Amino acid sequence: MLSTVFAFINAAIIQGIPLLYGATGEIITEKSGNLNLGIPGIMYIGGISGIIGGYLYEHSTDNPAALGCIFIPLICSLVGSALMALIYSFLTITLRVNQNVTGLALTTFGMGVGNFFGGSLLSFFGESGSISLLTTGNYYKASLPFADKLGLFGKTFLSLGFLAYAAIIIALLTSYFLGHTRSGLNLRAVGENPATADAAGISVTKYKYLSTIIGGAIAGLGGLYFVMDYTGGAWTNNGFGDRGWLAIAIVIFAIWRPNMAILSSFLFGGLYILCVYIPGLSSSAKEIINMMPYLVTIVVLVIISMRDKRENQPPAHLGLSYFREER
Repeated sequence: MLSTVFAFINAAIIQGIPLLYGATGEIITEKSGNLNLGIPGIMYIGGISGIIGGYLYEHSTDNPAALGCIFIPLICSLVGSALMALIYSFLTITLRVNQNVTGLALTTFGMGVGNFFGGSLLSFFGESGSISLLTTGNYYKASLPFADKLGLFGKTFLSLGFLAYAAIIIALLTSYFLGHTRSGLNLRAVGENPATADAAGISVTKYKYLSTIIGGAIAGLGGLYFVMDYTGGAWTNNGFGDRGWLAIAIVIFAIWRPNMAILSSFLFGGLYILCVYIPGLSSSAKEIINMMPYLVTIVVLVIISMRDKRENQPPAHLGLSYFREER
């Protein structure tokens, strides 16, 4: 029984890591006032960009080095997802296109690009079958060397790949940045009242661009984690499921706080696989359990909407374009 509980906790953490990357990136973006519903598509691009970089590197040498297998997909993922976020930034910040429509379009575009290259990459090089980067995947999945010596605790919390621990560190650093640094406070001011921030000498455009691009790059790492660590370097079309949308839901559940997003992601990860650990469930019961993350998010949204605490509310200018001429 105890081993089953620890196995469930480990699985919940593994499922929650991609959600944590997406939620952290979206929180950074939303703190600037930009509502990027393109996070699911950006995660797809982050994943397929890493796959392409890893595939090209593995097939360019007979003896792939560890640093190459790790850093080339990592850089490709960051660049690909950052470019997607840059497109979103240009359309919504410079051209002031509707943020909701732009985000949904990017999601559709990112999923289409990911599935296209995921299904066609091998054929470009005269090969057939599905993409499987075992060497690169093994480097990403490598756990701490002493994990097996610490019993259930080691197998549960220390047997994860480096991207899992990086997700937690990034979320904690983001929380500190937003709450204890001048740049973080400036970013929050831009999301709350860009006109006042502009009058105070804060570059609204710069903060919006940087936060959206950096947030998109972080979210893209969630896609990289999924394809390199979770699936071991294999790509499956539409394999991400609804994880990108769950990441956006976690932003609300965590009331726009990166530190709270850590436990929220693990909770949602547990709910995502809960039906697997409950024997004898009917198909309808499984569907109800799968809906739990969204139902919980709705309840939280209703509760925070009824409360007057400003710190638990979304940025006041979220989803709205800023017109300096109207200041």
